[in-house]
Amino acid sequence: MIGIIGIVVVFVMVFGGFVMAGGHFDIILHSLPYEMTMIGGAAVGAFLIANNGAGVKHTLKDIGKVFKGASWKPKDYNDLLCLLFELIRLARQNPVALEEHIEAPDSSEIISRYPKIQKDHEAIELICDTLRSMTLSYDDPMQVEEVLDKRMEASFEHAMHSSHAMQTVADGLPALGIVAAVLGVIKTMAAIDQPPEVLGGLIGGALVGTFLGVFLAYGFVGPFASKMGTVVQDDAHFYKLIREVLIANLHNHPANMCIEVGRQNTPHHLRPSYGDLEEAMRSLKREAG
Repeated sequence: MIGIIGIVVVFVMVFGGFVMAGGHFDIILHSLPYEMTMIGGAAVGAFLIANNGAGVKHTLKDIGKVFKGASWKPKDYNDLLCLLFELIRLARQNPVALEEHIEAPDSSEIISRYPKIQKDHEAIELICDTLRSMTLSYDDPMQVEEVLDKRMEASFEHAMHSSHAMQTVADGLPALGIVAAVLGVIKTMAAIDQPPEVLGGLIGGALVGTFLGVFLAYGFVGPFASKMGTVVQDDAHFYKLIREVLIANLHNHPANMCIEVGRQNTPHHLRPSYGDLEEAMRSLKREAG
């Protein structure tokens, strides 16, 4: 919702100020289709040149993040901590019973209680692969932490591709606006024998290209790229929480302490309260008991 409000504010402030200053839309509206074809078309073409098919699909899909925001909400962090608590407790009580959950997470009775997390392949694979390493005696906390860090860094870089791709387009738009403006000047020079009112219209049309390139770059595409990157960074906290809890588990801290480590490493605006999380874990213990 806030993204839509931002778009409306940009349009109202820019064009409202233009009208208040006595500006008229005649030249802009006349030139806009041609200038937009040149600038927008060149930007799309450059974007296709700079990215492969997967990158293009990834970027188009991620544009929705500008309006949807982060995927993981406070309730999801509470659910994740509860899920990790159940799995860690089971791993310590009956390691053999844990295998059916980490080898077939899609049919796991425990994981299926948290459907949103179950659908996220990255989160489930991170949890299952790390817990599986314990069953394979790969339980050196430092080594596992290094593996997790490299894996999460690679995933983060992949997730940030869309933001970088959009920012590259934003960086190129002002220059493409100048290209369109130069073409407009060339057109104007070909009509140099025309009266001043005609030349004025041609020059104004050329300047629309410069305006459009800068307006799109700093009013829309650049902010879109920034918001997409911010959303990826916000969602990364969810996977960092998994890392913190599972590393604490490898250090053989009590299960409750492992979960508290994760809770305290959750950003404040997403962090479950201690009381609510404690009550949720008590309920899980009662159900299991």
